[in-house]
Amino acid sequence: MARLVKRFRIEPYAVTLGKDTASICGCGLSATQPFCDGTHAITGSEGPGELCWYDDAGQRGAVVGSYPDIRSDQQIQEA
Repeated sequence: MARLVKRFRIEPYAVTLGKDTASICGCGLSATQPFCDGTHAITGSEGPGELCWYDDAGQRGAVVGSYPDIRSDQQIQEA
């Protein structure tokens, strides 16, 4: 099933269990999910809040249109 998620994180999450540390994918592009494979490096030039898609060759495309109800992984600050 295809899905479109607006990612605000472009780097991995470091997780330590005992003496072992693993990097968990934060960008959603890793081919070794849930682990990071370094693919996030291609997201470095994305602008804040920019909605993009990537093809299998790692080429970025801009999403055209407005999607106000799109799901996001951005943390919401509660007052």
